[in-house]
Amino acid sequence: MNREDFKMLDQDIIYFDNGATTFKPTQVLNSIVDYYSNYTSNAHRGDYNTSLIVDNKYEETRNKVKIFINAKRTEEIVFTSGTTQSLNMITKYFNNNDEILITKAEHASNILPWFNISDNVKYIELDNGLVTLDNVIKAITPNTKVISLSHITNTLGDTRPIKEITEYAHKHNILVVLDAAQSISHIKVDVQDLDIDFLAFSAHKMCGPTGVGVLYGKYELLDKLIPQNVGGGMNISFNSEEEYKYKQLPYKLEAGTPNIEGVLGLGTAIDYINNIGLDKINNYILELREYAINKLLNLSNIEIYNKDIESSIILFNVKGVFAQDTAVYLNKYNICVRAGDHCAKLLKDIINVSNTCRISLYFYNTKEEIDKLIAVLNNNNILKDSII
Repeated sequence: MNREDFKMLDQDIIYFDNGATTFKPTQVLNSIVDYYSNYTSNAHRGDYNTSLIVDNKYEETRNKVKIFINAKRTEEIVFTSGTTQSLNMITKYFNNNDEILITKAEHASNILPWFNISDNVKYIELDNGLVTLDNVIKAITPNTKVISLSHITNTLGDTRPIKEITEYAHKHNILVVLDAAQSISHIKVDVQDLDIDFLAFSAHKMCGPTGVGVLYGKYELLDKLIPQNVGGGMNISFNSEEEYKYKQLPYKLEAGTPNIEGVLGLGTAIDYINNIGLDKINNYILELREYAINKLLNLSNIEIYNKDIESSIILFNVKGVFAQDTAVYLNKYNICVRAGDHCAKLLKDIINVSNTCRISLYFYNTKEEIDKLIAVLNNNNILKDSII
C-alpha cells in the first residue's frame, strides 16, 4: 500500500522494524525541504513575512494534532523532542512520595522516568503478559496517585483496556498517563473518549521526522507542570532583580528554538495518515500479521511468543539461535528485524526469555516480503550460517 511514496523502498530492502521507526513518505520529505529552501525563519520571533509563514504553519500543525487526538484545546498540545521527553516532563507533576503503578512490560521511557522521581513504583500483575482491569484494581492502594501504561506495548503488542482503567482510576482520584508511541500510527487515539490525563507520542513512529513529539495534558493539569527547560520564547519578562513571568500554555513548556522542520513534517505526516485512514491501515496490518503468523507456524524451528494477540508486532525466536545472530543472518538477505530486549528489560520476568526477534509491520509491507522472510527462515543451515 502506497509503496511508491517511500524512497527507502527503492533499495533492495525488506523492512520489518517499524516499531522502532517508520519510513518517511516523499510528501513529508518535501515539506521539510520546502521549509529549508523557501521560508527558513525562526518561529514566534520575527515580524517579517517568512517568519510569519513559519508561525502560521507551526500553529496549524498544533491544531492538526489537536484534531488528530481530539483534544479540547490547542493549548493542550505541547511539542517536545519525542515520547521520552514528554514522559519525563509528565513525571514532574508528581513527587517522591507518590505511588506509581506501571507494568513490567513497559518501555524504558515509561519506567526510568518514574524511577527517577519516586521511591514508590509498583507493578500491576500481568495475566499471561496482558493487563486486565481486575489486576489493575488489585494493584491500587490508597496511596496510588498515577497509573502509567503503554496503549500498545512495543513487545507483545497487546492493546490495553485504557478506557475502563481510566474510568475506574478517576473514581479513586488517580491520574492516568498514556504512552501512545506504538498506538498513534495504528488506531484512533481519542483523548476525550479515553478520558486520559496525559499522553505522549513521537512523530517518527507515524511517518514523521525524528526528534519531535507531543505532550498532551488536560489543561488544568498541564498548566501546573513546572517547565523542564527555561529560556527564550517561553517568558513574558524578566529583570535583574530575578523577577520573571512565564507565558501561558503551551509556550511556557516550549523553551528555546523549536524543531521547526520536525513539527512541520509531523503536520504533513498527519495529513498523509488521514488521507489513507487509520482504519484502513490497521485492517491491512492485521491481515498481513495473520498471513505471517500462519506461515511462521508451519516452520518447526520457530517459536512465537505472542501469536494470539492482534497487533502489528510478532515476537519470535529461531529455536537454538541467539536473537541477535538471527537478526544478523536475516540481514545477509537484506531483511531488517529488531533483536534484543527492545528497551523492555523487565519483560524477561514475564516471558522468561531475555532476547527475542521482533517483526513490526506497517502498511507498506507486503505478503511477498513475508514470503521471502519465511523462505530464509526455512533453511536447514540457519544454525550454522547464523554463527558469527
